[in-house]
Amino acid sequence: MKQFFLFFTFLLSINLVAQETHLKNLKQLTYGGDNAEAYFSFDGKFLSFQSNNKAWGLNCDQIFNLDIDKASLDTTYKPQLISTGKGRTTCSYFLPDNNFILYASTHAGGDDCPEAPEVQGKYLWAVYNSYDIFVADLKGKVVKQLTSTPGYDAEATVSPKGDKIVFTSDRSGDLELWTMNMDGTNQKQITFGLGYDGGAFFSPDGKKLVFRASRPQTNEEVKEYKELLSKGLVAPSSMEIFVCDIDGSNLTQITHLGKANWAPFFHPSGKKILFSSNHHSQRGYDFQLYIINLDGTGLEQITKASIFNAFPMFSPDGKKLVFSSNRNNHGTRDTNLFIADWVD
Repeated sequence: MKQFFLFFTFLLSINLVAQETHLKNLKQLTYGGDNAEAYFSFDGKFLSFQSNNKAWGLNCDQIFNLDIDKASLDTTYKPQLISTGKGRTTCSYFLPDNNFILYASTHAGGDDCPEAPEVQGKYLWAVYNSYDIFVADLKGKVVKQLTSTPGYDAEATVSPKGDKIVFTSDRSGDLELWTMNMDGTNQKQITFGLGYDGGAFFSPDGKKLVFRASRPQTNEEVKEYKELLSKGLVAPSSMEIFVCDIDGSNLTQITHLGKANWAPFFHPSGKKILFSSNHHSQRGYDFQLYIINLDGTGLEQITKASIFNAFPMFSPDGKKLVFSSNRNNHGTRDTNLFIADWVD
């Protein structure tokens, strides 16, 4: 019976992959641990990403630089460590010259991994107040610290124009989007609505931002949000996708799907948005990639295989898509990086 079940599961997986018509020549790039937030270099040859792979001696997430060609051919390939190996890291991104990577890290606040919160009965994210944004060269040497304000500074990404960085900070008392120049100067708050604004990316022309946000409405929701934030926590179970100009104007809510809609990224045309969502799921934890027009129409499901697919990013030339998925993990909890040719 067990062998029949495994064979049936295999056939089902093959069928679901065949239904992913926008993804061709799918390749796995990592093998083991949680690997996420993989973002292309500006020349499309490398990926910066975070991993907690125990086989690499990691206790919590660190930042790596992955050579796509090498990872595609060698399942034992270990990418270059970029972060210090101390503290916890998140949200890396190449600078336009492809020689430096920015990322957020807690290492200035201590060498150890900050303790994950112990929470009963609810899925929460920790917002560590020791996160700051750093820039390192490709050998891992920190060359600049871009933020130093007390509190959470993370989730930084770079404009395709190479002139601006967007990031999330709680320095104003709430988790809002901020922009700054490439050297860290002219830090400016651009969103002001109560809720967690984060995971922002620039449009291909550098004129707009797409991000995910929670917007507590009732008195009870507002109270819970503020109480959790005071403890360095957020509940990411209710988020929608928003778009605005890079100065925060023309703020528009794109999705009205309910549940968690997050990890958005612009389609190369600038007219659509790819994102991860569990709005369809009865179980909660079933995240698939979707694409939607900027006016909120034309919702289409992209992935079918596995129950976790997120962090999509198009290559600079728009021909490839990288994302994280727990497909092909042989029953473990591993989440790996996958790359595919994109078919419109």
